[in-house]
Amino acid sequence: MDAGRASAYLMLTKHDADLLTQADTLDITVDGKPLVASSRRTETDNRDVVHIHIAYLPVTGTRLHVRSLVFAKLPRGHRQYIGVLQDGQKLGDRMLDATEDSFDVTLTAVAPAKSSFREFLKLGLQHIFTGYDHLVFLFGLLIVGGSFRAAVKIITSFTIAHSITLALATFNLVTLSGRIVEPLIAASIMYVAIENMFRHDLNRRWMLTFGFGLVHGLGFATALRDLGVGANGSSVAVPLVSFNLGVELGQLTIAALALPLIWKLSKLSRFETVYVPACSVVVSLAGGWWLLQRTLLH
Repeated sequence: MDAGRASAYLMLTKHDADLLTQADTLDITVDGKPLVASSRRTETDNRDVVHIHIAYLPVTGTRLHVRSLVFAKLPRGHRQYIGVLQDGQKLGDRMLDATEDSFDVTLTAVAPAKSSFREFLKLGLQHIFTGYDHLVFLFGLLIVGGSFRAAVKIITSFTIAHSITLALATFNLVTLSGRIVEPLIAASIMYVAIENMFRHDLNRRWMLTFGFGLVHGLGFATALRDLGVGANGSSVAVPLVSFNLGVELGQLTIAALALPLIWKLSKLSRFETVYVPACSVVVSLAGGWWLLQRTLLH
């Protein structure tokens, strides 16, 4: 294969990009021969994400080895999504991190792309289990107890709503800056907590949850867009479906563990008058702190 068309595409935050030098991004070889960068272009989008485009001089060979050099200089937990294309068709892709920072691709023939389903499913699960603002929001919704039917309606409406905006944002049909989305997520946490304390008729909470779910979906989409999913013609379908499935499995797991305990506690005489307000105050304070972090302290 003539690797003259080879290029690399990375998406980083402005802070992360400032940590990297022009030479310390990727190490790419073909049959052991290093590719030499011929040009480098940097752009910043409306979400303050830095896009780095690198083109390489021609090298002929059959096996491409890609190793990322960014993880030693970036914060812990950073991931990099790389896709390899030949004649416009993807040969393979991989989610790289500090524990697995390289992969190989055979260039002799165009073959179906290696599925990244497992990587993005895992990423969706991790995004929920480590996304404390989403966890607190979900806890704020469920802490009031209610019937099984009410809980199903709340979870279903949230799922449908954030799935809609996750898809729209990933396909670039809807774009909204993280400077707006992240404070809105924090504000939604505060609102739900305050509603728990002052409103007792929550039969239509699923409608409110749907509205806030649209906002949270934009937050989920940031995780995919910041990895470069869909950029430069890379495939969107598998990452989108598997990431969303991971998010849903994470939410259902948390709900399955939390709801039986909440229903058991709801039988206590002071549940509605003491425990729900106390937990809601904590949720409201967490949302307020995140709102402050994402606005005045940003």
